[in-house]
Amino acid sequence: MEVRVISMKEIESLGISVVEVMEVVEKGFRLKGEGKVELPAKIGIHPRHDCFIHAMPCFVGGEVDAAGIKWVSGYPINQGKGLPYISGVMCVNDPETGFVKAIMDASWITAWRTGAATGVCARYMADPDSETIAVVGLGVQGRTNTVALAKALPNIKVIRAYDVYESQAAKYKETIRKDLPEFEIILCGSVEEAVKGADVVVTCTPIVANPNRFVKSEWLKEDCLAIAVDYDSAFKAEIMVKANAFVCDDKNQYLWTQKQGVYFQKGYPTESEILGDMGDLCAGKIKAPRKGRRGAVLMGIASHDIMTANLILEKAQEKGIGKIVEI
Repeated sequence: MEVRVISMKEIESLGISVVEVMEVVEKGFRLKGEGKVELPAKIGIHPRHDCFIHAMPCFVGGEVDAAGIKWVSGYPINQGKGLPYISGVMCVNDPETGFVKAIMDASWITAWRTGAATGVCARYMADPDSETIAVVGLGVQGRTNTVALAKALPNIKVIRAYDVYESQAAKYKETIRKDLPEFEIILCGSVEEAVKGADVVVTCTPIVANPNRFVKSEWLKEDCLAIAVDYDSAFKAEIMVKANAFVCDDKNQYLWTQKQGVYFQKGYPTESEILGDMGDLCAGKIKAPRKGRRGAVLMGIASHDIMTANLILEKAQEKGIGKIVEI
């Protein structure tokens, strides 16, 4: 059996834009909303405190017909070692035979599909006239979420950003200036300074089991979209539970995770308080308001990974990228 192995450098050489990733992520959401995606809840192991290694399988049917699984780890302790927080591998299978078609780096996929999902969420829930975004947590996810929001919302002018590590903030600003040279980037001295007055606030901090939720409701303006890509680690529960619309990326996964008793406890929205999920939004089953306090939790779902991996594989095959190995 021949398998195409694709490294991170080779993925980067394909020049895939966040807009392209947003397009396939949105299609995955739509197909999920139409009932054409098989998406089990994440299962995982936790070898160290607040660290996880997750298995994320998915089949996307319809006009896509793609299957695969991501094996991904998140280790907050890596940041103190100068290592990436997220790492992993992606396996793409042939849905017709079950054979493995490709194995590729999952770090790039995780980074950009996560940002892309935030961009898609903003397309459906943010005020289209939004001018200011706030980003809390300025690692790789901070970068990709910023770029995606800037591409999704054409009137954005100002980016306000905060990270507890000054070196991380400085690196973020240097990188974002290259990604988005036309934007004003303000590094803030506190979370409160960063989020006050922002039209969209996204938190990209490490996911922890016992969070110190530090983003307060009174710091946010009333007409604001609050997006968490770090589970319930950052936003106070009242921001989400008192929002006039609360959406998650996958309702079943959110409720299953909440039921396990580790995440989304202490006041986070329960089933009756969820407007719907992003699949419902993208399939046109529900419509979210564009004004008032809106909240979203984007846990990251495997349809993003297989849709992005499928895009990578198609482009890699066209350009002859990757190493073919026999297994």
